[in-house]
Amino acid sequence: MSSNTQEALDRYVDYLEAERGLSPYTVRNYTMDLIGNYARGSEKGFFQFLEMKQVNSLDEVDKQVLRDYMSWLMAQGVVKRSIARKLSAIRSFYRYLVREGKVSTNPLEKASSPKLDRRLPSFLTIEETVRLLEAPDRSTPQGLRDRALLELLYAAGLRVSELESLNFEQLNMETNEIRVWGKGSKERVVLIGEPAARALDSYLAQGRPALLGKKKTNAVFLNQYGGRLPARRIQKILDKCARKAGIAKRVHPHILRHTFATHLLDGGADLRVVQELLGHAQLATTQVYTHVSQSQARKIYQAAHPMARKEDSKVESE
Repeated sequence: MSSNTQEALDRYVDYLEAERGLSPYTVRNYTMDLIGNYARGSEKGFFQFLEMKQVNSLDEVDKQVLRDYMSWLMAQGVVKRSIARKLSAIRSFYRYLVREGKVSTNPLEKASSPKLDRRLPSFLTIEETVRLLEAPDRSTPQGLRDRALLELLYAAGLRVSELESLNFEQLNMETNEIRVWGKGSKERVVLIGEPAARALDSYLAQGRPALLGKKKTNAVFLNQYGGRLPARRIQKILDKCARKAGIAKRVHPHILRHTFATHLLDGGADLRVVQELLGHAQLATTQVYTHVSQSQARKIYQAAHPMARKEDSKVESE
């Protein structure tokens, strides 16, 4: 990467953090889509492609370069959704460059991303959720922590970045409310039920002091050294608990957010209330969960209704 490109990227990262207020997790994803991952895997980053094609200046990037980049990604088996995400990162980067006068035009301003197949979010059943929540060993400080963070992910529908950055002053244990800052530093208040409140109380009273030791921090969730628990470690905790609970599907923090929304709608919650609790800017983003609920309702109907089962209907007709 040239020094000019590196400088532009550094300033762009500062812009994302300071002006747009994006979370470290989101900034990292934007950055990785641009520079690629030099530590592992094959080269798929935009800057890696420019270097390979000997495109030495950001001004030289045009629609043809971008079409070649998309073809290169497809040839490596990168799925449409990942390609669309990378193009979104490039579009955002070039908007910043145009704003700062570093380039004259944004080559992606009027270009469209590849059309994505609509994919319904995966979620856990109630029985799977219960098994997952009960997986941590609550006789240890780490187990108390793990139970509390699982409960919060499910009870409040938190993003992993929101859980990672959670501080003491955001908690209101008297009203069972948590004030969080989501995407774009948008503030919202989420609610937690009694099971989650009890798990959090137990962790704060017994688990956290043992992990904290003599250190001082306002972070709620701590690692074994008394520092803030990073998102990567939270994912590993979920992997471990899912295996212990005997859950075959991949369990990641966002699947508990999907589960939170789906279970609320299955229970009769109003769509706009769920939108507010999730912190979605657009109602359309929340509406995908209604399709999940309808899909689940169809499966239950077909399994339960006597005239909906094909084999039974065939037997009766004979």
